[in-house]
Amino acid sequence: MRQTIEEIRSVFKDKELKKPENREKRNARLRALVDERFDYEEMSKRTLARYWRERTPEERKEFISLYSDLLKNIYLKRIKKHEDELERHEDDKVLYQDEKVEDPYAAVRTLIITYDGKEIPVEYRLLKKDGDWKAYDVLIEGVSLLNNYRTQFGQIIRSSSYEELVKRIKAKKIVAPDEKEK
Repeated sequence: MRQTIEEIRSVFKDKELKKPENREKRNARLRALVDERFDYEEMSKRTLARYWRERTPEERKEFISLYSDLLKNIYLKRIKKHEDELERHEDDKVLYQDEKVEDPYAAVRTLIITYDGKEIPVEYRLLKKDGDWKAYDVLIEGVSLLNNYRTQFGQIIRSSSYEELVKRIKAKKIVAPDEKEK
């Protein structure tokens, strides 16, 4: 996880990639780094929880693709929204607090200290697959990304249907858990 975090930070520090004309190149590099480290299938299984078992192989494949795109798009949207602040965040520090390994699971706790002194605890939950550690959840200030989406998606499925959830994701009507739904 440390290597991935440092590579992401180096993308933000790269003077060439900061140029507006290189935004797509920067975003493609960020997507590739995130894709290398995150296990979207595991995230999808855990997010849909009991509804995962009800899905056909084709539905599962489609959901993994939609969900991974949703997560990356929200991440990139946030970067774009705060693009003018990226320069200031170059001086943010990431402290690696500890790692807890109970094979095949692990948790890596970090503390981000922003340029203005704000401390943000971030924990990555990992699963070892094929000898490589992949993240399946991120907790920011103790709030689980996976649990937030599980709650949001479960509510949509219970009140409407799985098909409605897919329709909303495709229509980009699902937003980050800390934002209002459109």
